[in-house]
Amino acid sequence: MLTDSRQPIIRFDHASFGFPGVIALKDISLSIYAGEFVGVIGPNGSGKTTLCRAVLGLMAPMEGHLHIFDCACEQLRCHHRAKIGYLPQKGVVDRNFPVTVLETVMMGRYGALGLFRRPGAKDREIAMDALTHVAMDRHKDTALGSLSGGQQQRVFIARALAQQPKVLLLDEPTTGLDITMQHNVIELVQHLHDELKLTVLLITHDINMIRSRVDRLVLLKTWLYAAGPPSDVLKPDILSQVYGKDLVISGKDVVIVEDYHHPH
Repeated sequence: MLTDSRQPIIRFDHASFGFPGVIALKDISLSIYAGEFVGVIGPNGSGKTTLCRAVLGLMAPMEGHLHIFDCACEQLRCHHRAKIGYLPQKGVVDRNFPVTVLETVMMGRYGALGLFRRPGAKDREIAMDALTHVAMDRHKDTALGSLSGGQQQRVFIARALAQQPKVLLLDEPTTGLDITMQHNVIELVQHLHDELKLTVLLITHDINMIRSRVDRLVLLKTWLYAAGPPSDVLKPDILSQVYGKDLVISGKDVVIVEDYHHPH
């Protein structure tokens, strides 16, 4: 059981984020500990993406503090940012863009190397190792655009792993995938968490898919409404405060009407 005696590697201390006149996250106090698997949930516009941007160093707190690896530096190029492997929300890949799977994963090395050092044999070895972890090494010379959506997502996870991160930050990794691929991606993330001892921060709408896998859930709606084991967070009285009429609870499953994603 993970306890608070560990050093937090991400710590929000009464932190607020936003823009002049717009508060996206208000007075957040939250610690993420080494080796945790944490799911971040909440309605559209609740601040999930802002939380992601803050951890990546793309937004500084308007109030309060954010410490990552004991560093309060807000610069994107600070060395501690290279320890965060990031999977952004899935975009559309140009099927005709001439880049291979291995070339895509090698891009992940630039975060660790810096922009002006050229990757060498060791970096290629690290990239191949990352591809092996996601079972895509046999496709190293395949054009990225010719892969299925689920395969592409595996390659993008490998690109994040190529940084040799301590934290894996995933923003809606299952959006746009069919139900089988969604399960495959979540299973892969859990496998990487267990095997590589990564700290995982997973932002998602798919509450039912992650509830049995995460150590803790974080529920946002501008404020931090709840953080704890899924059984403590996924209570009807808490969820109804956040989701209101968009919430449907059917047995053990939670259905959020506004957030339901149809694969495309």
